[in-house]
Amino acid sequence: MLSIMKRKTVFSFSAIIGIFLSACSSWQTDPQTTVNPKSDMAYLIQDVYVLVSWLALIVFVVIMFAIVYISWKFRERPGVEAQQFHGDTRLEIIWTLIPILIVVTIFIPTANAIPKMKSDPPANALQIDVVGKQWWFEFKYPELNITTANEIHIPVNTPVAFNLESTDVIHAFWIPQLGGKVDMVPGHSNKMWFTPTEARKEAYLGQCTEFCGTSHANMLFRVFVDEQDDFNQWVNDQQSVAIPAQSELAKQGEALLLNNVAFISENGSAVGCVTCHKIEGTTAMGMLAPNLTHIASRSTIAAGVFENNKENLIKWISNPSKMKPGVSERTGGMPMYENYLSEEQIESIVAYLMELQ
Repeated sequence: MLSIMKRKTVFSFSAIIGIFLSACSSWQTDPQTTVNPKSDMAYLIQDVYVLVSWLALIVFVVIMFAIVYISWKFRERPGVEAQQFHGDTRLEIIWTLIPILIVVTIFIPTANAIPKMKSDPPANALQIDVVGKQWWFEFKYPELNITTANEIHIPVNTPVAFNLESTDVIHAFWIPQLGGKVDMVPGHSNKMWFTPTEARKEAYLGQCTEFCGTSHANMLFRVFVDEQDDFNQWVNDQQSVAIPAQSELAKQGEALLLNNVAFISENGSAVGCVTCHKIEGTTAMGMLAPNLTHIASRSTIAAGVFENNKENLIKWISNPSKMKPGVSERTGGMPMYENYLSEEQIESIVAYLMELQ
C-alpha cells in the first residue's frame, strides 16, 4: 500500500514539474506573454510578478513539506497513538508574523511601481488617442495628423502616451509585453504610457480584455515598434492622401466605391462605403468605420482577425457577419454587399483597396 502511495506521489510531482517546465519553455514564443517585457512599465509589472511568484513557491514548498512531515511523524501506528495539541503561543505568533512579512515584502515594490505607472508622461512623449468601438480600435496621432485602425506604429526608446476612450460600452486596452490593462469607459478618458525598449518586425499583440459583446474575443490590434528611421518613413507614408487607382480593374472599383454612394439596406437605411469610411483625398468622408486611406499597408483586417489579402477582403466585403459574429447591418454594422453587388463588382472594389498603400 505504501509503495502505491509513493508511486502516486512521484507521478503527481512529475506532472507538476512537467507542466511548469512546459510553461517556462513557451514564454518566449507566446505572442501574448506577460513574462517577456519589452517596455519600462512592463518591467515594473514583471518585477512584482516575479517576486510574488517566488514567495508563492516558497510558501507552497514549506506548507507541503510541513504537511508531509507532520503526517508521517505523528501518524497513528501500532504502539504509537496520535497526539492532539491544543494551543502554542510561540507557533501562533510565528504564523501571524510570516504573512505580515510576506505582505510587506510585496507591498514595497508594488508601492514603487504604481505611482510610476500613474505618473504623467515625459514632455516629449508621442501622443496617441485610442477609441474603442464594437469591435475595433481607432488610433489617432493628433500631432502628426494621422488616423488609422487596429494597427499602430511607435518608435523604439521613445515615450508613448495613450489617451483611452470608448464610444459605446466598456472596453479595455492591453498589450501584454508593453503595458498593463487599462479600461476604456464611455464618457471618461483614461491614460497610460510606456517607453518600448525593443524594435522588431513582428508585431506586439494587443486586445480588448473587458467583455464588450458578441465579438469581444475578435477585438484585437497590433503594435509595431520601429526604429526611428522606419517610423519616420511610416509617418510620411500615412500623411499622404490616397493615390488614384492604377489598374483598370481598380479604376472600376474606385468609381463604384466613390460614386455609388448608397444602397437601401434591409432595415431601410442608406448604406455604402462612403457612408461610413474615409479615404483622404476622395469624396469618401465617413467617420463611423475604419479609415481606409492606407488600408493596404496594414497586415490584418477585421480588427486583427484575418490576414490582409485579396481573398479575405472579398469574403469580408461580401459577408462580414459570416467572418466575424455580430457585425451585421441589422445592428448598425457593415452590410453584406453580396446582397447589393455582383462578384465582379466586389472584386473591383477589392482591387482598388489593395492599391491603397
